[in-house]
Amino acid sequence: MTFQMTIPELETYMAEIFPQVAQDFRIEAIKGDETVMRLLTSDRHLRPGGTVSGPSMFALADCVMYAAILARLGKVALAVTTNCSIDFMRKPVANTDLIGTARVLKMGRSLVVGDVLLCSEGDSRPVARASLTYSIPPAGNPQ
Repeated sequence: MTFQMTIPELETYMAEIFPQVAQDFRIEAIKGDETVMRLLTSDRHLRPGGTVSGPSMFALADCVMYAAILARLGKVALAVTTNCSIDFMRKPVANTDLIGTARVLKMGRSLVVGDVLLCSEGDSRPVARASLTYSIPPAGNPQ
């Protein structure tokens, strides 16, 4: 598999196009068909009861899949989520970061389909699973 962007290039680019959330995430690895990203959990990501909120888990799933696509295609800022289904399976471990592992299942010309597993750091049991579809803009669209 050929990658168009390295981890530092991806993090720099995502900070340029999404500065409002860039400090929340760190890309851990890009290998084979997987991209791994960490949600740097802080108080603003928690829900009552002290666990990571559903919207924060969704954000990690969406961002790690976006990074997986950018790693393969390069700077395609206009790639957009067209569908996401997320299953919340268990409560995340308190006071830990979440790790999202995205797998690109199909990279088409106009659509990308992938899955994301979210786990608490240090625990391999998934806390959530997401299935995402992204639309890729036609070649030549201004980014």
